[in-house]
Amino acid sequence: MLVTGTVVADADTVIEDGAVAIEGDAIAAVGEAATLRETYPDHERRRFDIVTPGLVGGHVHSVQSLGRGIADDDALLDWLFEAVLPMEAAMDAEATRAAAELGYLECLESGTTTVVDHLSVNHAAEAFEAAIETGIRGRLGKVLMDKESPDGLLEETDEALAESEELIRKYHGAAGGRVRYAVTPRFAVTCSEACLRGCRDLADRHDGVTIHTHASENEEEIEAVEAATGRRNVHWLDEVGLTGPDVTLAHCVHTDESEREVLAETDTVVTHCPSSNMKLASGIAPIHDYLDRGVAVALGNDGPPCNNTLDPFTEMRQASLLGKVDARDPTRLPAETVLRMATENGARAAGFDRIGRLTPGYAADVIGLTTEKTRATPVHDPLSHLVYAAHGDDVVFTMVDGTVRYDGGEHVGIDADAVRERATRQAERVVEAAGIEG
Repeated sequence: MLVTGTVVADADTVIEDGAVAIEGDAIAAVGEAATLRETYPDHERRRFDIVTPGLVGGHVHSVQSLGRGIADDDALLDWLFEAVLPMEAAMDAEATRAAAELGYLECLESGTTTVVDHLSVNHAAEAFEAAIETGIRGRLGKVLMDKESPDGLLEETDEALAESEELIRKYHGAAGGRVRYAVTPRFAVTCSEACLRGCRDLADRHDGVTIHTHASENEEEIEAVEAATGRRNVHWLDEVGLTGPDVTLAHCVHTDESEREVLAETDTVVTHCPSSNMKLASGIAPIHDYLDRGVAVALGNDGPPCNNTLDPFTEMRQASLLGKVDARDPTRLPAETVLRMATENGARAAGFDRIGRLTPGYAADVIGLTTEKTRATPVHDPLSHLVYAAHGDDVVFTMVDGTVRYDGGEHVGIDADAVRERATRQAERVVEAAGIEG
């Protein structure tokens, strides 16, 4: 296939009348459209207004999709322990499958081709199967919780680690390597030292398995960890082995100077979730400081109950605007930096080395956008448009690994209407079973 249009190959490269040649599951060439039409005369041709790499959701909760809108305007720990965790505890295999399918379809139709997905304690296999079926690229993990957790989610440490290992053996590298595993403790508040150290050991024993958890999202969380361990959050995670280039920490809103030094020195990846942090009033993450120190910062939507969307374009805009306000400087977090966070840095968070750019040899994860809508007129600068004006519903084409998954408003190979109907039905059942009040 030859995909043409204004090609934003990466945050530094825009080809006004460009093309991306795709052969199999990989990008064969990127360049001027006129040249590539001659080089690949027999390729099927598709044209879009703007063509970009697929975006990366560096921290999402697909299985929370059934809870969109159930816990608005609540503080984080109330939101978590009174609504979201009871919902997760009430979810059976059927509900988990419906939630994951819904989340992945939302991602694909809004331009996210890769997710780092923090699942739940139970029925994680259903989300892996949904990822394989829908065609999304993902780094997924079963959640581990072995202390201070509600009924239905509290596990025995050894059993949680053993189930994680079973899932690694079954799903890590599935779908031709498109689906991979992350060992996923919920966060230090709900995980014992033995659990956290066991997560590191598990990742070390399986090649290519990474670690993904939450850290320093909320001041109450930090106080709880310090009371239990005598350490600030990042220092505690570092002590038990949960820092390093194979670790992605979501949020990192409240870190001190010494913790930021640890993140930089260990090459740990941070995922910034600006919409979630604003909605839950968690605070403003020190993204400028992280970037200045060389920390790779990705972008994530977090979950539908605290966002309430998985639209990656919304997150890019929020990240840039919040960063400017935080610095009181309109030049900070420009469009180029934010797009890099959503693509190349997202690839780091997800642990895939051939995504995040349109370049020969990389995986053919490509999206096409329309600029025909009134709010998209005119487009003076494609990078500016992507970060400040575009919405997920501008995406009209999504390809993952060379396979078209979304085209012209329709999911390919998936009955999206049926998915939405199942998810609605399951959401009503689960919310009622969990006793969550509207």
